[in-house]
Amino acid sequence: MKKIIMLSLCLLSPTLYAKEITVKVNGMVCSMCAQGIQKKFSKISEVKDIKVDLDTKVVSIVTKDDKDLKDSKIKEIITEAGYNVATIERK
Repeated sequence: MKKIIMLSLCLLSPTLYAKEITVKVNGMVCSMCAQGIQKKFSKISEVKDIKVDLDTKVVSIVTKDDKDLKDSKIKEIITEAGYNVATIERK
């Protein structure tokens, strides 16, 4: 019975799973731009994986299983890097 309860709690709690965040960024024009953003996010403790697609101007962030990254922090990092956030979507 305890196993069923624990499994139910795990399945019902969305904070236990990694979250994918997709950020559309304005201003990225070269591979150095993409590398700079990737480097900044890879230093953040909540980030499990980061991919930057220069062609589509999209930054894909996967957070660690029990962590979250606030939109304000994402905007701050990208703005400090010299770019603008167009949209932030969470999956």
